[in-house]
Amino acid sequence: MAKNIQSLERAAAMLRLLAGGERRLGLSDIASSLGLAKGTAHGILRTLQLEGFVEQDAASGRYQLGAELLRLGNSYLDVHELRARALVWTDDLARSSGESVHLGVLHQHGVLIVHHVFRPDDSRQVLEVGAMQPLHSTALGKVLAACDPVAHSEAMEAERRPFTARTVTAADEFEAVLDLVRARGWAADTEETWEGVAAVAAPVHDRRRMPVGAVAVTGAVERVSPGGVLRPELIAAVRDCARAVSRDLGAGRF
Repeated sequence: MAKNIQSLERAAAMLRLLAGGERRLGLSDIASSLGLAKGTAHGILRTLQLEGFVEQDAASGRYQLGAELLRLGNSYLDVHELRARALVWTDDLARSSGESVHLGVLHQHGVLIVHHVFRPDDSRQVLEVGAMQPLHSTALGKVLAACDPVAHSEAMEAERRPFTARTVTAADEFEAVLDLVRARGWAADTEETWEGVAAVAAPVHDRRRMPVGAVAVTGAVERVSPGGVLRPELIAAVRDCARAVSRDLGAGRF
């Protein structure tokens, strides 16, 4: 059995102490409460402070929880709220399109699938919740890279591996693709990631009008893009779904 890492256990205990006690605690209070030497406690606090998880009041020298924890907490809540708000709309989209629907968010230099509605034809399918997709080749990824500055930077800095002969990898060509996505409000992936598979995606925004995810319809290329032309009704349906979820998140009218 793997052993626990003592420094991480102590850091976690420190964060719980700061969360459950007074608003601010001094070094001596923290050290004595956790049974640590002051030097050890100070080293852990210093690391947490550098990472933004703890802040030190300049006047009193006391410590409190930092803004980075709030950001991480909000991110967790945003993902779960996004999925909750999208359940009905993505079900409707899968039913009306006859194809699979994916909801994705930016995560670790890629797209994390947080919700997947099966294609409603009773065929054997694999649940893809928790799967990662690349930013540069998928419809979901291109939408996020076009709308989210962080995703854009990650997509431009990453190695854009060619998955098929259609994958766009050159920086200038990829930037041109993102410009087109911004201009029209949706992205496509026609056999750029998987042979025989096409997808259309549109961005989801929150109450601050910030991109928090993307929704996509994915299916066989002959159904989604017959004759090499994306079905206009699918594009419209995906955009309507994304707008509906955005409105439920408080984004207002688009």
